[in-house]
Amino acid sequence: MSPSSDRPSLDPLTTGAVGLAVVAISSSAPLIAYAAAPALAIALWRNLLAVAVLSPFALVRRRAEFRALMAPAGRREGLFCVLSGVALAGHFATWVPSAQLTSVAAATALGATQPVWQGLIARAQGRRLPTVVWVGVAVAVGGAVIATGADVGISGRAVAGDLLAVTGGMFAAVYTAFGERARASISTTTYTTICYGICAAVLLVICLLGGVRTVGFDERTWLAILALVAGAQLLGHSMFNYALHKISATTVSVLVLLEAPGAALLGWAWLHQVPRPYALLGMALLLVGVVVVVVGGSGAGRRATPTALPAAPAPLAD
Repeated sequence: MSPSSDRPSLDPLTTGAVGLAVVAISSSAPLIAYAAAPALAIALWRNLLAVAVLSPFALVRRRAEFRALMAPAGRREGLFCVLSGVALAGHFATWVPSAQLTSVAAATALGATQPVWQGLIARAQGRRLPTVVWVGVAVAVGGAVIATGADVGISGRAVAGDLLAVTGGMFAAVYTAFGERARASISTTTYTTICYGICAAVLLVICLLGGVRTVGFDERTWLAILALVAGAQLLGHSMFNYALHKISATTVSVLVLLEAPGAALLGWAWLHQVPRPYALLGMALLLVGVVVVVVGGSGAGRRATPTALPAAPAPLAD
């Protein structure tokens, strides 16, 4: 994947979409912690219901684009959508449980290691990263160790949640990397419909094989799930997916970091989860390290924009 700088310039609509996405995803961890349902069931329903909302519009307005993805020339982009959906399922299957095992603040901050993994993905692709990037990685890892160390004295359950949150950040980086490639030539609606659909299918199989209860929840839990669909999923993930057409995956990853303070404040005000001092120190170092990774790696080059699908309409602002 070669460097490139030919993305469209940032516009007010994209800036507004990113701002809305940050606010929306900040509600994710508190809602998951509040809902009285298995974590995997929550992840399944938030994706399944999002597909139910998106698919009627996508099948009517994006029929030609779906056909193009089935043609030989479009199969690579279609594969990116599928792989992105699988990675998103991995993210939800690890990060959503973490928000119920550890604190909202810790789950959000440790999941925010995503840009670090994005940098390592770039290195695996053969891109040479500046020394400052690896300094940032070291600071972020040190912060994660301090943050998770603060949970060792609390319980093994919290430590397990911390590890799941970090794993969720890894999967999020893979999901965003594939999404960046797909969004170069595919509209937001088509991409998100396929991605969320594949994610829901994978999570459904996991729930069935694991005997996870997916129905029979109380009213407050269903309301929390609906709030997750409307907020974190449709206004959060989908708006970030929209922005990937004009913003690099690395930039999107660092913007996701703004979720951490928002979620911590919501967890404090709503769920009365007061962050522990050592955890706050670790989270602060982690966020500093991640920002160093993103800023230091900004000159390492951009990935090439794939050729648009010949039979598909140009991506629209949807």
